[in-house]
Amino acid sequence: MLSVQDAARHISQYILPLKTELRSLERLSAACVLQEPLTADRDFPPFDRVTMDGIAFQYARFAEGKRTFRVEGSQFAGQAKTELTNPSGCLEVMTGAMLPAGTDTVVRYEDVEMTGEMARITIETVQAGQNIHRQAGDRRAGDRLVEPGTRLGPAEIAVAASVGKAELRVSAPPRLAVVSTGDELVAVRETPAPHQIRISNAYVLRTILQRAGAEVVTFHVADRAEEMKQVFGRLLADFDAVVLSGGVSAGKADLVPSVLESLGVRPVFHQVAQRPGKPLWFGATADRKPVFGLPGNPVSTFLCAYRYLLPWLKASLGETPAAAPVARLAEDLTFRPKLTYFLPVSLTLSDGAVWQASPLPGSGSGDYANLLRCDGFLELPPDREAFAAGEIFPLWMYR
Repeated sequence: MLSVQDAARHISQYILPLKTELRSLERLSAACVLQEPLTADRDFPPFDRVTMDGIAFQYARFAEGKRTFRVEGSQFAGQAKTELTNPSGCLEVMTGAMLPAGTDTVVRYEDVEMTGEMARITIETVQAGQNIHRQAGDRRAGDRLVEPGTRLGPAEIAVAASVGKAELRVSAPPRLAVVSTGDELVAVRETPAPHQIRISNAYVLRTILQRAGAEVVTFHVADRAEEMKQVFGRLLADFDAVVLSGGVSAGKADLVPSVLESLGVRPVFHQVAQRPGKPLWFGATADRKPVFGLPGNPVSTFLCAYRYLLPWLKASLGETPAAAPVARLAEDLTFRPKLTYFLPVSLTLSDGAVWQASPLPGSGSGDYANLLRCDGFLELPPDREAFAAGEIFPLWMYR
């Protein structure tokens, strides 16, 4: 059997060719991955910006002992820069306004007593230049603000708008077919017979993949070789990749591998030394179109989607890899099989802001409900049996 690391390495050889498209800001979402740099078209901020409502004046007058200033006018946000012509006076200023010419310090209204046209500063400690956000204090014109390969969030979209990018070049979403297999499955709206269950894995996979930026269409096929061959053949022609759930174990009804091979899909590996998800199958067509055969047990499907499928999709979208998170095991644990164990855990933040992972193994790979209590999987290595509280291991989070 293949190790977890080797399985991930094999899959990484079949990253989809990157395609890009232009999208308007109105069509951008958190699933978009940027494929062009964002640079500052002017200084950040573009002028000396007032950060408090109050009065602006020359600090030298305050340093000489002056505390009362005549109000000579005002400066509002969105108004062209005004000028203080009387160096012994002041101007009322509003948050976000340009700092008026002839002034260099701002005192907020809370520290000023206003009487008619006079403003008296009521505090004794004032710093020269206070309450002013200086031009280019954050970034200079031409500075690189966001790198290609960044998944867009609210901050990146705000920056794009601020530098005048009405459209951005982002990764084009790959089209993925998600297929549930099995005679035991019925539609969600149906009432299952005692020997049946409702389809759920397809919805899980669709949600995971759509959130990451793929276009997903779901299908269901029964455990009949000829029907599988017809459906799989059509999907291999129409989609960028195919993701199957079920039918890859060693049972007599597990027909997926043989059907795929009959369609020219070459198996790259079958079975990984892990729990859950040991029967994982992966192959590719002659033109390197990837096909994932995920085990049908729901927790196995869930784990394999986060451990293998999601990293593959992010790489196919050109997203820059992030540092893998880790967590500290909260209690001693023993696991004897020589397999990588993906332990379901709930997470809390401990001292030093390190995730503390409390084991919640549940009832095995069929216990979907247990995932409601968990936040991710802790990846425990296969070369040992005992794992001590306080040890740190890789973490695959899904919340």
